[in-house]
Amino acid sequence: MATNFNISTAFGRNAGLFPDNSALVVGADRFTYGELASLVQRLAGILAPVLTHGRVGILATRSTEACAGILTTAWAGGTYVPIGLKLPEERLIALFEMLQLDALIVDKAGERLLSDTLIAAAPRLILAPGETRGDFKALKGSLSATPGPAMPTPVKVGPSHTAYIEFTSGTTGTPKGVMVSAGAVAAYLEAMHTWYDFGPEDRAAETCDITFDLSVHNMLTTWKAGAELHIMRPLDMIAPARFVNSHRITTWLSVPSVVAMTRKTGGLSPSSMRTLRISLFCGEPLPASAARAWAEAAPNSVIDNIYGPTEATIACLRQTWSAGGRETASRAIVAIGQPYPAMQAEIVDPEGRPVEDGTAGEIALAGAQLADGYFQQPELTAARFPTREGTRWYLTGDRGYRDPDGVFHHLGRLDNQIKLHGHRIELEEIDTHLRAATATEMAVVVAWPLSHGSAEGLVGFYAAAPHDGKQIRERLALVLPPHMIPDRFEAIETMPLNANGKIDRNALFRRLEAGEVELERAS
Repeated sequence: MATNFNISTAFGRNAGLFPDNSALVVGADRFTYGELASLVQRLAGILAPVLTHGRVGILATRSTEACAGILTTAWAGGTYVPIGLKLPEERLIALFEMLQLDALIVDKAGERLLSDTLIAAAPRLILAPGETRGDFKALKGSLSATPGPAMPTPVKVGPSHTAYIEFTSGTTGTPKGVMVSAGAVAAYLEAMHTWYDFGPEDRAAETCDITFDLSVHNMLTTWKAGAELHIMRPLDMIAPARFVNSHRITTWLSVPSVVAMTRKTGGLSPSSMRTLRISLFCGEPLPASAARAWAEAAPNSVIDNIYGPTEATIACLRQTWSAGGRETASRAIVAIGQPYPAMQAEIVDPEGRPVEDGTAGEIALAGAQLADGYFQQPELTAARFPTREGTRWYLTGDRGYRDPDGVFHHLGRLDNQIKLHGHRIELEEIDTHLRAATATEMAVVVAWPLSHGSAEGLVGFYAAAPHDGKQIRERLALVLPPHMIPDRFEAIETMPLNANGKIDRNALFRRLEAGEVELERAS
């Protein structure tokens, strides 16, 4: 019998093996594997008959409905598309139009966003929380008196089936939808379960919104093991040690900035998280000082740094810190390590040719975890996923080098893509909207200040604009989520240009570093 690559298959298997085990904890609400599987089977019976394109939007996060919606979409043979709750209405409508969704699943927070305009633009079926626990109602379309029968088993799909589409920031003002196959997810999970002995006794923390692909790891590694997933609220992230101890969390994956934030609030004391046994960090450079502080706070835990873009399915290189992990000394961060078993990594020059060890260049990736490309962007897909000598590669845009021992090191971005508090952002996308908001072509965004290669804020510069910072912020809020709106703005008389006549972002950064500008707060 051929393997079913449906990402909900392992969850379904464990629902049969451990029906009374806890699968999901959201605040005071707890679902067993049997209860959650029953909900998913019922919803899949409703969803499956309406699937044509197969894409289902999940306008929800950190909720039972978000998790149930993802499992249901997969169970019914669809492709789930997480959609951010903080996106402005204009962008939501654009996503609905582009994706041609068959259905939309929302939680209570998502339901509150649904204006009459959004409902009119939404797909033909919207499922929202009902009056009772685990119940759903139709806000658009109808749940007939005799909905389709519950689906006892997940729809069988092959490795090429698109499991999910994760949107990241795009350079032209349009976000990029990364299409990730079920086979790529399977390759990732196989590697992780080979290294880490996840089991039914584990309790994992969901530290991310579903629009961040680290959430895929947290959900699927947990449910593949028959373990228990605990959803963290944003407030819980301020004091993670308290949450870890309260729920006896054993496995953890988050962005490293959580460590820095916790240290600032004094919430990371030695031996404060003794229940943790596996701690993984991804999404940003991991400062060695943060790794050491976490190791002291979680003395019983393995600590690993994992690296990878969304286009390579969550992560595809790993560096163990606990057993004498290697640092990238020039940046005081943990190295990104070596490729996963199903992956290859190289450092290449601008022509795509491999360079010698110790030489800096672009990090290129190949192997079973590569995404299929970008949704409805074939030219961009061809440019970023070139084939060389019969092997398909992904050009990450990250600078790095490989040392003589075969360990890879990260040196930042080649372009103007940054990580800000775990969000991957293209500065050029913000530039596009900033130019519109300021009514001038002389507008640009700079990531500043930087810490360990990661941005801690954004500053918007503009010249000869008729608007002040408050007006600009109000205009940007109509088209951008909050994390993409600059913290501060600076009106300057003349925009610095480079030799090619382009705005010199580096010159503006140097001015900020030198304290040569007085910044106007965006509030």
